[in-house]
Formats: sequence, C-alpha cells, structure tokens
Amino acid sequence: MMPLKIKNLKFIIKSYVLGFCFLTTLSSFSQEIIEESVEVEAPKMTVIDSVKDSMKRVKLDGVAAVIGDFVILDSDIDKQFTQLEAGGISTEDITRCQLFGKLLEDKLYIHHAIQDSLEVNDAEVKSYVDQQLEGFAEQIGSMEKLIAYYKKSSEKELRDEMFELNKNGKMASMMQQTIVEEIEVTPDEVRQFFNKIAEDERPQFGTEMRVAQIVVIPETTKVEVDKVINRLNEFRADVLDNGASFTTKAVLYTEDPGSKRTGGKYTLNRKRPVMAKEFREVAFSLQEGEVSKPFKTDFGYHIIQLEKIRGQEYDVRHILLIPKVTSVAIKEAKERLEKVRQSIVDGEITFADAAKEASDEKETKFDGGQLRNPETQDYNFELTKMDPELYAQIQNLKDNEVSPVFKDEDRINPVKFKILTVTARVDEHEATFAQDYLKIKALALQEKQLSAIEKWQAEKIMDTYIKINGELRSCDFNSNWFKIN
Repeated sequence: MMPLKIKNLKFIIKSYVLGFCFLTTLSSFSQEIIEESVEVEAPKMTVIDSVKDSMKRVKLDGVAAVIGDFVILDSDIDKQFTQLEAGGISTEDITRCQLFGKLLEDKLYIHHAIQDSLEVNDAEVKSYVDQQLEGFAEQIGSMEKLIAYYKKSSEKELRDEMFELNKNGKMASMMQQTIVEEIEVTPDEVRQFFNKIAEDERPQFGTEMRVAQIVVIPETTKVEVDKVINRLNEFRADVLDNGASFTTKAVLYTEDPGSKRTGGKYTLNRKRPVMAKEFREVAFSLQEGEVSKPFKTDFGYHIIQLEKIRGQEYDVRHILLIPKVTSVAIKEAKERLEKVRQSIVDGEITFADAAKEASDEKETKFDGGQLRNPETQDYNFELTKMDPELYAQIQNLKDNEVSPVFKDEDRINPVKFKILTVTARVDEHEATFAQDYLKIKALALQEKQLSAIEKWQAEKIMDTYIKINGELRSCDFNSNWFKIN
C-alpha cells in the first residue's frame, strides 16, 4: 500500500469545533518530560538542542517518537482516535499517520515555546478548565456522567488531564502566534496573489447578504440596582469588619458562572488586557488584601478583593451580581421597539436613522445597524456559513423589508429585543479582485503565514532531537521529520 502523503501544517480535523471538543481541540495528553526511569533514545541536553551521534540507544516498547524533551506514546495516537469518535466524528478517512503528524507538530511547537521562555499562566488555564467542566457537565447531565463518559476514575483525573491538554494547546498556539504575529500583506501582494490564481481555479463565493439590526434592551430600575449595590456592600463589610471569607461568599453568591467554582478567582496581567476596562482599572488600583467598593461593568455590578501581586500579574477574586429585569421593563422594551418598527414600515424614518436614534447596541447603532462578519471583518455574510439562528430570522426577508420583533439574549443581557433587515444581497459568483478584496486579502495573508510557519518548522526540525520508532517510520510526511537532506 502506498503511504499517504501528509500535509501536517494544513491538516485540520473538522471535529475540532464540535461536540465535547476539549479533548479534541488540543494535542493529546502524553508523558511530557522524560523521567529518569524511562530509557529512551535521547541525547544529553546541551544549550543547543542538536543530535549527537554518541547517544546511548535503547529501544523502549510503546514509544512512538521522542521530540525534544517530549515522548509520544503509541497510546497517545490511539487516544486521538478515541477522542474523535467520542465526539461523534467519523475517523474512517483519518489515518494513524495523520494523527501522528499532528502530534509531532504540537510537540515541536511546545518544545520551542519552552526554549523561547513563552509562559502560560497556570491560574488562567485552571480557570478555563473549571469553566469547561461546568459547561460540559451541564450539557451531559452531571459531573459523574462526564467522568464515566470519558472513562476516568475520578474528577481529579479528568481535571488533571484537561489541564495538561489546555496548557499544551495554549503553548502551541502561542508559539504559532509568535511566528506569524508581525506578518502583514500589502495591497500589491494581495494583487499578486490574486493574479497568480488561474482563472478556472478562482474561488467561488456563495450568495451573501448584508444584515442590519436594531436592538432594544429592557431598562434596569434604580430599585433593582440599589438592591444589588446594597448587597455587595453587605458582603464587603462582612469581609472587612468580621473576617468573613471572600472566597466562600463568591462560591455562594456570585453570578459569574465562569469563576463560581473557583471562588471568583481570576489572574490579570498588565501586559495582556482581559476582562472589562472598568474591572481592570479597579483591580490594578487595589492593595493586597483590599476589597473594592461596588462598581459597574457591562456585565453587572462587582466587588473585587486583590489577593496577590506577582510582578505584572494580579490574583483577584470578585463577586458579580446582576440587577433583575422586571416584567414591566420587558414589556416596555418590546413595545418601544414595535413603535420603532412601525415608523420604519410607514416610511417615517429610515432603518439606518432609526438605529442611530433608538438602538441600544453601541457596536452597530452608529453604522446604520449593520452587522459585521466576525470572520471576514466585512459586512457580508455567506448564507451557507451564516449562524443558523440568524439565517432563520432573515431567510424570507426581501431587501429592505423589516422583520417582526424577535426576543433574544446574550452573555450580558438575559432579555433583549431586535428587528432585522437585509440591506444588500450578492448572488453566488466567481471571485473578483474589487468585489472580494477583503476575502482575497485574508487568503493571501493565510498563505504568507503558512509559508512562514513551514520555514520555521523546517529550520527547527533540523535543530531538534527527533526519533521516530517502529512502523510509523513508513509514514510519508510532508514535513522533514526524518531530516533527509
């Protein structure tokens, strides 16, 4: 049988964004650092990670490969298949060599991330794992069911494995980002990229729509806001005056699902902004042990306790409370949007002007309500790639027709209302430089980034100790894992 040609850099398993993806999106968990009790074909470590001919060679059964400081076991490849199948993904067309090549790439990235002193914040990884577990447990029914589903002996075993998976995946991602972060394409490069595509090979773009919306969010009453602020002040006083545990109160009362299990804990870095601006400003103004007064973000009202300052990193805990939205406020919001819609339908105001005057969505109101495609950063949405819920709401709309009022929600607002319209429609067509410039630019940038990654990989493979064992040596890789000159 002819070996399969593997394009490691471009091999992407579509399942990586489906189902229980935390065990498929990242590289498979394996024994990371080679322990002294494990005899493998490995060099003595030097400042430059290069191959020495004088190394001791001892074959260890079950070791598929050694790359840098890492071991890939035969069972790690098996685990990849298991994890894909557990996520409901067919592995019929996926070969063992393909999954092995992906593991080799991941370990190469991680090894050199360590060499380059790229650091992953363990607290951030742990917090992310907590969020994942909570979400997956809710989806499958319980933590016990989740543990049984993945054949783990305990929650700790599952947590530990998820931690390693996420940490390794984060390190590999950081290394890739470091390689391509300064790469850009000029308009001339975009044109050159487009011109070298043969006319009969130019991409086809499906039917696209431009969509605008007006959003009305129910107002929160002062009474409900005051209730939340007063309760946060009570928590704060109990911690400061009576020595109560901030962590316990966060576990019991915070309405932030992402940090509830960890007692409201987050780690902030001054050089890597995360969280809302208001949240960061308050956190960075505190002294260790200090508890803030209540303050507002788009998510609700918070108090923060600063636990520890470690250079640029701040370990904080917070309690989030969200003011309740009354049924009266919900009714008033819907009625207000109904009136706006009728004014548009009657021709009293344009959709764009109505968005500017009435919409509560600050991201779109000053742009005529136009939605921006998060993938392409333009205003066009290809029908075959559109969010199914959005597609269902606009599929029967004629151009400039206004939809009925839809009830909606997001991570900030448990209730909101919106109306939609299709402002433009582009039929299925072959790519043209002028009409599809942003899409072509994205393709040109992707090609340039892939070239940079391929060059980096080729260089690092030659500088890194790599040993592939057994039948996997018959794999026909696109990357030069065997170091053939």
